[in-house]
Amino acid sequence: MLLKILGKVASLSVLIGLVSCGSQSTPTQISTSTPSATPSPQKAIVIADVSNNPAKKIKRFQPMADYLATNLSEFGIEVGEVKVASDLDTIGSWLKSGEVDLYFDSPYPAMIISDKTGAKPILRRWKGGKPDYHTVIFTMSDRGIKSLDDLKGKMIGFDEISSTSGFLLPIAYLLNAGLKPVQKSPTNDVVAADEVGYVFSDDDENTIQWVISNKVAAGAIDVGTFLEVPEESRKAMTILAETEKVARHVVMVRADMEPEQVEAIKALLIGMDKTPEGKTILMEFEETAKFDDFPTQGDISKMRELYERVKNR
Repeated sequence: MLLKILGKVASLSVLIGLVSCGSQSTPTQISTSTPSATPSPQKAIVIADVSNNPAKKIKRFQPMADYLATNLSEFGIEVGEVKVASDLDTIGSWLKSGEVDLYFDSPYPAMIISDKTGAKPILRRWKGGKPDYHTVIFTMSDRGIKSLDDLKGKMIGFDEISSTSGFLLPIAYLLNAGLKPVQKSPTNDVVAADEVGYVFSDDDENTIQWVISNKVAAGAIDVGTFLEVPEESRKAMTILAETEKVARHVVMVRADMEPEQVEAIKALLIGMDKTPEGKTILMEFEETAKFDDFPTQGDISKMRELYERVKNR
């Protein structure tokens, strides 16, 4: 019995020794140095746009953000960032809170954002190499529609409700022509004899197909897209109207940006097409040819007039 007890004690002693050795092999480290402070976030210049493909948009916009950051260090800016929103309301909240500094869009959504946030248009952007554009209202020649008046009681296809060329310009044109555009859904909805019904196709290519297939009697698309329609198909179409021209894109800055920084950004953007580096970045930025000092006050007033006409119809 004694031998058994002694054996157990011996085994316990070996086990305690092993555990002790194991704990000593990984001793607790106690630092006597003061923990380092969390690094301050770098000050950024943030540019934004609306898109349902954020990865693609960021790829195209990041070089521009980086270029601006590199050349705005005098304002304490260290990095360039890109934010992509799914809708205009989000863009508006970002501009209002100061999370975004610059926003690029066509005149109609730009005016909407200006109303919501006080953001200001400072330059014109030649997106896709174009300084301006307009809308073509068209139909198929075999429909017996010869003028806008013939659209009464019929349906026209627009792009989307925030589109300049696919909503603002054509609906303002219809209103100024004394017609009564009324939103409908779906495309076979009833249109009164004194109305011009309109529906949204959500894409210019859809609008073209809807006109060709007689889903709608007419369509409204930007002139560039119209000219991309194959010539044989265009020969079978009749242009009912062409709207006035407006800026292709507008650069907007948040309302509370310091005037000195606004002027520095304007100078940087206007000068980009004059250097090899700038030209390369502009091409990556959705084939932008350049920025210029448009809009003048007269141009802004014209865009505002169109916006108010449609907003208050």
